[in-house]
Amino acid sequence: MSVTPILSDNNHYEQACDQAIAMCDGNLRSTIKALIMVNEYLETELEELQTAIAAGCAPARSSDVESNAA
Repeated sequence: MSVTPILSDNNHYEQACDQAIAMCDGNLRSTIKALIMVNEYLETELEELQTAIAAGCAPARSSDVESNAA
């Protein structure tokens, strides 16, 4: 197994961390808070999608909507 993908992934995460911190004006506490809030939002979205799928009401994918509109 190659080490390059691991280093590449690590670099991606380092850049993402730098970007998130910069978006919060360098305030690490604000950055962590924002990431927690986004994570909670995504968890809620996931739960809603899982509920819809379980009920047989899977939402249309954007590519499906676009191809049907054409």
